Parts: sequence; structure tokens; C-alpha cells
Amino acid sequence: MCPPPHHDGHSRRQQRTGGRKRRRGVARDTGDGDGDGGVDTSKPTAVFRPGGGRRWTLSVAVPGSIIANAQTHELKTMLAGQIARAAAVFCVDEVVVFEDTMALQTHSQHAAGEQISYTGVADPAHFLSHVLSYLEAPPHLRRQLFPLHPNLRFAGQLPSLDMPHHLRGDEWCEYREGVVVSGRRLSSKGELGEGAGVTVDAGLSRKVMVETEDGIELNTRITVRLPRNSPATTEPYIQGTPTHPSAPRTVGGYYWGYTVRRTASLSGIFTEAPYPNGYTLSVGMSERGRPISSLLASPSPLKSTPLDTAQEEQQQQQHIVVVFGGLAGLEAAASVDEELGDLGVGDGEVERLFDWWVDVCPGQGSRTIRTEEAVWLGLMGVREWLVGGDGKGGEAMGIDMPLE
Repeated sequence: MCPPPHHDGHSRRQQRTGGRKRRRGVARDTGDGDGDGGVDTSKPTAVFRPGGGRRWTLSVAVPGSIIANAQTHELKTMLAGQIARAAAVFCVDEVVVFEDTMALQTHSQHAAGEQISYTGVADPAHFLSHVLSYLEAPPHLRRQLFPLHPNLRFAGQLPSLDMPHHLRGDEWCEYREGVVVSGRRLSSKGELGEGAGVTVDAGLSRKVMVETEDGIELNTRITVRLPRNSPATTEPYIQGTPTHPSAPRTVGGYYWGYTVRRTASLSGIFTEAPYPNGYTLSVGMSERGRPISSLLASPSPLKSTPLDTAQEEQQQQQHIVVVFGGLAGLEAAASVDEELGDLGVGDGEVERLFDWWVDVCPGQGSRTIRTEEAVWLGLMGVREWLVGGDGKGGEAMGIDMPLE
């Protein structure tokens, strides 16, 4: 289990100053139970706690054109950071970047290979996907997985996502993200030797040795499962086992970041879904939709009753997708989608694609709500609809929610 981050800067400051209080005289709870009952606000209280395996997923789809509307490289990067922060805060499992204009669709279909130049203007969907992927990766993996690139020039100035899998070197968790640094295993003396296995850098003081029947390419990201408790420090390495990237969520109950998928059209959100039966429920966000209060008033699609059979467990594997439009709305994306045109779905019938057609802010004071703003507003409502209201939302999402 991932322990809460430990911050000892306050205690060191007291030692240096001889235990004197701050000039402002703010009383702080030292956490030893002997304080005056004050609350220590220097530490986060909404620390993530796993709440049991989670089978359902939440996906968000946004158009790449929102990057094109930002004027400078810095503003494009900040916009991508706002989307990433929303995904992290609301425990989004997948972010889909789709094209919603004809010009960008044509470029996306003809673009081939890895793009090595700045793409914020020529291919904004690639830029958004690139920055989102970079921010999701744990900091200790970024140097190996993301070479220097013009797109990432200002990414280091963005606020950290600080997700549960962004573990510090002194924090222990049964799951970790790592990168393969050697195709050979470590010997008992800590030296590279022969054998079936690879060496993984998981951001710890010691490397992780993973047994595999097949080799894994260098610089490949891998999810490893470690012993529940930290092994003795006398061992030159830590023994781990490779596991599916979704195992921390489905087995351990952790929120483990998001994947990034890019598609060339609105219809591609659904036809290229990574789940065998596609998304089980879809929500389209539009100012021409029904008030979000109608969504909140309906029953949550997530069952809260115990599951007795394998069939019930399969039914519980809900995959929800929430789709946001660009400056001209989802109607503009549908009007340039050839596949939807062949199906007879025009720009005036786009709501037929969704189970829910929702307005995130009825009676808005501004003429327009920007996509990055709609993402925050929409996810606040969807999250409440899925897991809130009955007081069990924090447990379902795996979040330790502070009491009011």
C-alpha cells in the first residue's frame, strides 16, 4: 500500500530555530496527538488511499483544435497542462484526442513516422497528445522515454500532476512504473549476468530484477509488482514481477494515471475504443444539451450491490466516455466526419451518438465556455453522478476524502 508522503521540513525548521514559533504565531498540529487540537494545513489531507479493485473506467475525449486556438507556445503548453490536471484530479483513465476539422483530419491521415519538429501549429493534436503523455509519466521515467523535443520546451514549468504512481524514491508501494535499462538480470553480487530476465529502473535506490520468458526491449515502460513490504537493504536488487498496466486499478484499487489515444475523427472515439465491447455509456457535452441537473438526478450506472456471479462482474465492467467539443461544438466535428456522413448522422443529429446530451452550465454568463473550462465543469458533475451522493464516492474512486 502506498504510504502518504512524509514531509519533515517543519520539524527540521523547528530544530534550526530552537523550537520557536513562527512570527505570525500560527499553531500547528505536529501529528503526535499532544497538540492543542489545531489542524496541520501544511500537509495535504486528501491523500490517495486504494479502496478495492475497480473494474470500471472513465474516459475523456477532447479535440486537438483547442491547441490551435492558443496563440503562443507557452499558452498551448499551459492549455495542455489544464487538461492533464483535470484528468488527474478526477481520476480519468483515458484521454482521447480527436480531430474536428477537415484540414487537421487530412494532415493526420498523411502524417507518418515520429515527428521531430514543433507541432503546435502544423499538427496540434500531436502536440496535445505529446504533452499529455509526458505529464502522465512518472518523473523518473521521463528522461528515458521522452528525448529532448521542441514540444516539451515549456512542459517543465507546468504544475505537477502528483498522481499515485508518481512515487518518490523513499516511498514504497506494491506497484511501480519502471523502464527497462538492461536486457540481462543482476547476479547475487549486483553485477550483470546471464539468465531469463531484465533489469528495471523503478525510481528506487536499487534496481528491480524482473523474470521474463521473452526479452523486453530497452527503454520500454513496464508495470511491476513488488513485495508488499520493502526487502532487506542487504539485497543488491529487488525482485519484481511484470504485470498488466491495468492491474494496479483492477486488483490493487489504485488510480494509476491515464493512457493517451489519438484518433482522426469523432467517430473514431467509438470505433477504435480499446475495450472489446466498446464504451458502455457515452456523454456528449454541448450548450444545446439538457441541463446537467437531469444527469445528476438519474441513477448512477455503477452498481453498488455485491456481485455474486461472474456474469454480474462482467456487467459491472462499465466504460464511460465523456466527449467535449471545440470552439464550434461537436456539431462541427460531425459535419466533417465521413463515416458519420455515410451513416446519415449530420451536424444537426450529433446527439444521436450519445446516451446523454448535457449542458454543463445552463444560463452561462459568458457567451462561450472554453473547452478546458468545460472539462473541469463536466467532470465535476459526472464524478458526482458516478460515485457521489451516497457518501461512498471516495471509496469507489480510491480517494481518502476529507470530512467537512
